Amino acid sequence: MSTESGTTPCDVVFAGARVIDPETGLDGIRNVAVTGDRITDVSEAPLTGRRTLDVSGLVLAPGFIDLHSHAQSRTGLLLQALDGVTTALELETGAASVTAALAAAELEGRPVNYGYSASWLLSRMMLFDGAPPDDPMLMVTANWGGSKWSAPASDRDVDRLLDHVEGEVLAGGIGIGVPVGYAPETGITEYFALARRAAELGVPTFTHARYTSALEPHSSLEAVLEVLAAAAGTGAHMHLCHLNSTSNRMIDEIADAFATAQTTGLRVTTEAYPYGSGMTAISADFVAPEKLPRMGISPNRLRYLPTGEFVADTERLTELRSNDPAGLAFVHWADEAQEADRKMLLRSLLFTDSAIASDASPVVGPGGAMVLHDWPVPPHALTHPRSSGCYARTFGWLVRELGVLSLPEAVKRCTLVPARIIEEAVPAMRRKARVQPGADADLIVFDPQTFSEQGGYNFVAPSTGVRHLLVGGQFVVTDGELDTESRAGKPIRGGR
Repeated sequence: MSTESGTTPCDVVFAGARVIDPETGLDGIRNVAVTGDRITDVSEAPLTGRRTLDVSGLVLAPGFIDLHSHAQSRTGLLLQALDGVTTALELETGAASVTAALAAAELEGRPVNYGYSASWLLSRMMLFDGAPPDDPMLMVTANWGGSKWSAPASDRDVDRLLDHVEGEVLAGGIGIGVPVGYAPETGITEYFALARRAAELGVPTFTHARYTSALEPHSSLEAVLEVLAAAAGTGAHMHLCHLNSTSNRMIDEIADAFATAQTTGLRVTTEAYPYGSGMTAISADFVAPEKLPRMGISPNRLRYLPTGEFVADTERLTELRSNDPAGLAFVHWADEAQEADRKMLLRSLLFTDSAIASDASPVVGPGGAMVLHDWPVPPHALTHPRSSGCYARTFGWLVRELGVLSLPEAVKRCTLVPARIIEEAVPAMRRKARVQPGADADLIVFDPQTFSEQGGYNFVAPSTGVRHLLVGGQFVVTDGELDTESRAGKPIRGGR
């Protein structure tokens, strides 16, 4: 519906914004009309709407698309909404039952769009340890102590696993989530077979690489070369999760290898988040006491969230891994305040056409219980600041402070780049990440000077600077105020 004549009013007009459309390269002052769940006009001329909002001085862009969000709860997604996210997808871990995960999310109601990959790891828990399918993060927590999910499997069991994963792709899974870094003993043959099945299905895989180490053997470079080899050997689209933390201190070698692979035509993509720290289960293979030196850190660079303590020594780390294997911990592997570490981190963030993806983590309260429904976030709860401020930090640190990304390039990496990574397998993504007539009205209006991260490692706080956020044409944020009851989010399903 055109509104240029001014005779047919749309639902809402955003007047006078600096509009950035990453697909066409538009970066100029425009008026944008929304009717229902679609953008209906983008014009330099005045537009007529039942409601008109003066957004001069603000940026209007597509809402951010997060390919890597473990914060699949109302609390987690409300934090992400205030960070500019309109679509938060769980693609690294995924779901053992995509149908059940989507149904549970729809019943609960989500403020932003949501979707899941078919989970290799959780399917292993279900098939080999008898774990019932559940919410992905709760399933991880409840079944981390299982004895078979992380062990090598027989050929027959691998066939069962591949068939189950294929069924979950056909049920709407957005590719296949493969966090093999949590089960590094499962073997290259199984990983290669999984990539071949993904190629047959025409869907991407999302890999947490097998090793995190700056030392040989079993280095980060070796792990990423496995991902590239799977792409070369099967033709599958292989997506590498969190290039920053995966690379550890081998980013130069890995970035060069990745760039060469792309130049030769391999279907490989990647993502990063702007922090020199991660968050993981305290018993993850790569933070075992004997493996920490391979990342160049000691136990006191780990902070155990249930108690808030920095791990004192190897003995304490061993105790925590035994008593609470699924307990979450910060891993401070680099210090972005140090010039050498900052340059290393920036190499991963500025890699050509890498997406910004948060790796958002659950909020946990004292004792380690997950905070799933509370708002505001309770005092003394903790989560990695990437969970509430990944995108604000991108614009605050990389754009405003360091000037290493232009504002339009930052918008592109938060919107069009992630959309294009999955749009072949998810045709609905072709209507997102654009500010054009006919595109989905998933939009952010933000103040480019004040869009800022507010949370930290000692407290949880939402970002500031998002003035309006629309998901499917519905206001989730209006004049900076969050609609905590919003159910605007819709499921995003794979097209297979």
